Amino acid sequence: MSPEFAREAARCLNANGIKTYLFESLRPTPELSFAVREFGCIAGIVVTASHNPREYNGYKVYWEDGAQVTPPHDTGIMAEVAKVVDFSQVKTMDEDDARAAGLFHVIGTDFDDKYIAQVKAQSIHPEIIPEMAKDIKIVYTPLHGTGNVPVRRVLKDLGFTQVYVEPQQKIPDGSFPTVAYPNPEDPKAWELALKLAKEVDADIVLATDPDADRLGVYAKDSKTGEYMSFTGNMSGMLIAEYIFRERQATGTMPENPALVTTIVTTDMTKAIAAAYNARLIEVLTGFKYIGEQIKIFEQTGCNNYVFGLEESYGCLTGTYARDKDSIVAVMMLCEVAAFCKKQGKTLCDAMQELYQKYGYYKEGLATLELKGVDGAAEIQKRMDNFRNNPPKELGGLKVLAARDYKADKRVDLVTGEESTTGLPSSNVLYYELEDNAWCCVRPSGTEPKIKFYFGVKGVDADDAVAKLEKLKKDMLGE
Repeated sequence: MSPEFAREAARCLNANGIKTYLFESLRPTPELSFAVREFGCIAGIVVTASHNPREYNGYKVYWEDGAQVTPPHDTGIMAEVAKVVDFSQVKTMDEDDARAAGLFHVIGTDFDDKYIAQVKAQSIHPEIIPEMAKDIKIVYTPLHGTGNVPVRRVLKDLGFTQVYVEPQQKIPDGSFPTVAYPNPEDPKAWELALKLAKEVDADIVLATDPDADRLGVYAKDSKTGEYMSFTGNMSGMLIAEYIFRERQATGTMPENPALVTTIVTTDMTKAIAAAYNARLIEVLTGFKYIGEQIKIFEQTGCNNYVFGLEESYGCLTGTYARDKDSIVAVMMLCEVAAFCKKQGKTLCDAMQELYQKYGYYKEGLATLELKGVDGAAEIQKRMDNFRNNPPKELGGLKVLAARDYKADKRVDLVTGEESTTGLPSSNVLYYELEDNAWCCVRPSGTEPKIKFYFGVKGVDADDAVAKLEKLKKDMLGE
């Protein structure tokens, strides 16, 4: 019911004298972020379930900078919603009347050209792609979502010739008939794409979530012949290293470059930022806070945004949009693959080189689903316990500091010194551990779950895996 919901939203705004622009058919969420700025709008609306099952279909709001709403606008909007106690309060308007009044406008395919042009402008070495295109096989699935047309277009425009789209999942379908949970983070979502990859002997396998703002990646390991799964941290680090390295090498790095990430994203970001003399900025979980930093940079001139990412498979190159964009992520990841291929390397080889250069960083995520009233009470109980009784040791590692973002407080557990977190209030607890390890716990904002994040740095891959497993068990109380 997304088309109907979108039209109703437009007509309600029209009835209140507000001009609207409605896409003629479904588009990727990041294109909406771009459109808000391009049309000079005050806000934007996406109707989407994102990467969740169809019953989660809902309404996501963007502000005039093209990023998702942040405080105080989010609470301000909900306060207005709360004032509506009867449907008779809600104004609406006939669509034909709205068109005649110049309030209702439709966005056609010509606008897609502007968006794709901005995506392609982020490429650093487009000349390499036609040279290596015949040697790279790409399998792609849009998971029944919005990514198929723009992803295929941008890859074709850049010169990639061997792109295979999973046939059962290429047509948009909000009931997601071939996958129960259309999330690239879920291994079950990859069954059809990996089957096709083995049939065509693909180099890389890509999946975008239904609203096309997240990218999942598998790559063939030439040493084992198996397809290796890349987390959002791993694919993000490959793109980040490529952008910073090649921008520096080509003299196209802006002054005062910045890498923006979230507090639960891999700490390899710190090592990469240091290697290229870039400022690293950490924000709360949610790409809206990364988008907010771009606005701050523009307003203050303090830094220039180069790249931003979050662990949950989202990243953005450039500032044409203010939300994560899987279309540009696909393009950059495939460009990295072409660059590696020219050097006789795979993405798996490139990832190993990153570990050898910066250290064996490894991260994990665990969730506990606790439904209903009792579940909500249990989530609150667990958060209260962590907050009131901070652990002194986790996974055999000493806790050096505890951050409580709800109280805006960081306590150094070695010296007892207290300071602020510097970030907005949020129900998040974070523990800094020795040996470059950390863990974090927070309730989900959209589901009846409590989420645990973990990160370690090992001397090698096995050491990192062992440390992470020990930390995870201790944090979950197993």
